[in-house]
Amino acid sequence: MPSCAILGLPTVGKTTVFNLLTGMRKDTSKFFSGRTESNLGLATVRDRRVAFLSNLYKPRKTTYAQIELVDVPGLVRGASEGQGVGNAFLDGVRQSDALIHVVRAFGGHTEHVEGSVDPFRDVQTIAYELLMADIAFVDKRISRLRDGKKRTAQAEQEIELLTRILAHLESEQLFSSFGLSGAEEKLLAGYTFFTHKPMIIVANLDDEQFVATDYPQRAELHAYARERGLLLLEMSANTEMELDELDGQDRDELLAELKLDVPGVDRIAHASYSVLGLISFFTVGEDEVRAWTIRQGITAKQAAGKIHSDLERGFIRAEVMRCQDLETFGSAVKLKEKGLVSLEGKDYIVEDGDVLSIRFNV
Repeated sequence: MPSCAILGLPTVGKTTVFNLLTGMRKDTSKFFSGRTESNLGLATVRDRRVAFLSNLYKPRKTTYAQIELVDVPGLVRGASEGQGVGNAFLDGVRQSDALIHVVRAFGGHTEHVEGSVDPFRDVQTIAYELLMADIAFVDKRISRLRDGKKRTAQAEQEIELLTRILAHLESEQLFSSFGLSGAEEKLLAGYTFFTHKPMIIVANLDDEQFVATDYPQRAELHAYARERGLLLLEMSANTEMELDELDGQDRDELLAELKLDVPGVDRIAHASYSVLGLISFFTVGEDEVRAWTIRQGITAKQAAGKIHSDLERGFIRAEVMRCQDLETFGSAVKLKEKGLVSLEGKDYIVEDGDVLSIRFNV
């Protein structure tokens, strides 16, 4: 299952965000007190289309898509060199597919590890530590290759490529901006670069800042995200905790008062899904309405394998409807009458929002 690491300095609210996304209630002080293990949990990607399909088919069970979240220990300066809980931090980041960087904009009585609240400085601190970790990794790899007893032609190619990458990183450029050819990608298969992982920045505000949509270094933070093509979301963990305690009309009223369509944690979950390059297709019936998570570009036969290996092995055809069409016309019967249900072969590329029924024989 694809995973996102939630990272940031201590006392920025990242474990609170993790708790809200996963429905878990982990101790928010544990990393600040010196414990170094990561928290693991699953976040539900709430999708109005699943709610619609569930209301339409009245199944016994409704299953939303999920992504794995890793709440890694809080970072301090020097983490790339093993300072603080640096090694645990880097391990948590290394094993994840994308990053959610929670940065503190709220004030209050909680002490900031740097002595003052400065979200722009903190974003740069995290970025610097990730960059330095990549530089250290590449430098060490080059040294190992050069010191090897047998310098193969492939090793020489790798040294040359890594030397260029090192120069790129040392000029404070992210690995993600270093263009690789197809052959170079194969040469680096299995390597993990921290500055290659997609990142979402989440600014954690207090209630007043959130309502006013203003906080220290907001303009600088937005400019930083824009220049690097990063998604920046703003939320108030305090407000989100209040929303989490409500349901029904009370929840809807607070959302309306805040001028929000959905809670901030739902926006984070959807953004994580997006930056990971994931889409959902659906299966429907009396037993279950379910969202299935796949990467963009997956074929119908491969998607069938997500449901069950037998469906992929004996795949014949996929009956395909669009959830949007079901919302428009109200039933599968009407879609068939209008010619909006298709039979697709194994090479059909599944699209986000497809409702699939697999025909198979084993």
